[in-house]
Amino acid sequence: MGVHDGHRERVRRRFLEGGLSGFADHEILELLLCYAIPQGDVNPLAHALMDRFGSLSGVLSAPVELLTQVKGVGERTAVLLRLVPQAARRARLADMEREVILNTRENVGAYLLELFSQERNEAVYQICLDGKGKLLACRRLGEGSASAVNLDMRKVVENAILHSASSVILAHNHPSGIALPSSDDQAATEQVRVALGAIGVRLEDHIIVADGDFVSFSESGFFD
Repeated sequence: MGVHDGHRERVRRRFLEGGLSGFADHEILELLLCYAIPQGDVNPLAHALMDRFGSLSGVLSAPVELLTQVKGVGERTAVLLRLVPQAARRARLADMEREVILNTRENVGAYLLELFSQERNEAVYQICLDGKGKLLACRRLGEGSASAVNLDMRKVVENAILHSASSVILAHNHPSGIALPSSDDQAATEQVRVALGAIGVRLEDHIIVADGDFVSFSESGFFD
């Protein structure tokens, strides 16, 4: 057994016996690194990553190309660090879709903040709801702005028909951190509303998510 193997085993046993309770953030990172780097002391690397990206969250949300700039982090390690939060997010969203009721602005906002939590680029989603606000499906329409030019109106209509939606919520993010709608956002919203109205489906809202907050077109009076 190597000089560091005993420490690795103690950290692993702590997790098996009590989960992450009592673990410092750098120790959680150290445990993850043990599974990407089979041998050696990964404690200094865990601290180096925390210093570079500021927090555990910062490390786990950093792009692969930036992670690999830290000495000791190869592509395999960087991929693991990016995979863990995205896999956890996918599982949470799958659980949420089973019985999610999005019938209040607060519920919609909480769902979308989770949905966009790992999006580093601008992306557009379509949420299909039944008559009681139950989530039927959430589909990613694409990456880029929510302008009428970038939105595939036929796909929006097809999604609504496929899932027998009574209403739809359009959502996109502004990575710049400013949630105010642009003129392109407004034009695209009107096009979607008209396209869905032609098949008897209501556009319930268009939500813009930015910097941990969101703006509702409906609450802003755009649909009045």
